[in-house]
Amino acid sequence: MSRTFSAPHMVNAATRTRVLTVAEELGYRPNRAARALTTGRTHNLGLIVADIANPFFPPLIKAAHSAARQRDYHLFVADTDEEAATEEELVQAFSKQVDGLVLCSPRSSNKALERLAARVPFVVINRRLRGAATVLMDVGHGARLAVEHLTGLGHRRVALVAGPAGSWTSAEIRTAAEQVEGVELVVIGPNAPTERGGLAAARRVRDSGATGVLAYNDLVAIGLIEGLGDLGLGVPRDVSVIGIDDIVSGRLNRPRLTTVAMPTAAAGRLAVDLLIQEVTATTSLETRLVIRDSTAPPR
Repeated sequence: MSRTFSAPHMVNAATRTRVLTVAEELGYRPNRAARALTTGRTHNLGLIVADIANPFFPPLIKAAHSAARQRDYHLFVADTDEEAATEEELVQAFSKQVDGLVLCSPRSSNKALERLAARVPFVVINRRLRGAATVLMDVGHGARLAVEHLTGLGHRRVALVAGPAGSWTSAEIRTAAEQVEGVELVVIGPNAPTERGGLAAARRVRDSGATGVLAYNDLVAIGLIEGLGDLGLGVPRDVSVIGIDDIVSGRLNRPRLTTVAMPTAAAGRLAVDLLIQEVTATTSLETRLVIRDSTAPPR
């Protein structure tokens, strides 16, 4: 019976059907611990995210979980709270319990990640890493679209409210924004990738004289809009604001947030597929600009 479950390709179809029928009638389920001892595989995967409270991550987690279940894997999720040291501790802890890991928006340095890759196979989302499978959401393309949208409306001085220090995504956004012609870019940061981070940046945005803003993510943009309002500035009346991610709260915000939509669910599914298939490749997923109510021509 065990071969039917552990190596079905070695059992003829008729025998496999009979065994599965009897197993179903008896309520038999293969013992994962015993299987791991014989195959060396646990059929467990880990997913480590930077901040599970950030609305960017749940669609990715849900899609990754669904993809794992479809392949008869269990997925365990952990949160680093944006701390590189916690991330390294989690990788080391998971390495003894899973067949592989997905690291989403890691905060560790590339050197640290390359060292950790020797412990356990992993796929990285939103980071280029030598020798590892990577899934990139093309945030640079989205950032260019966002700044070009602002310049198209007539904005000539644009503030980039950056993310955390050392963030790969924040660096990609800045590089892309700096390539847009006809705009003076003012970089404000680093900032926490939260509403509180945006709120704290509001006074610096006001003092910069920028009429348009690209924020690191939607949470920062929403906090920034609140902070600008506290300073007597209306959005988009006085300042146009664009976020990145297209989270639900951005659609519910007033004004509804213009944003760069990120393919989070697709990234979660693809990362799990690459991990299970043990494919080392770099895949880039397209982003798009969603124009709503938080942008307008400058007065």
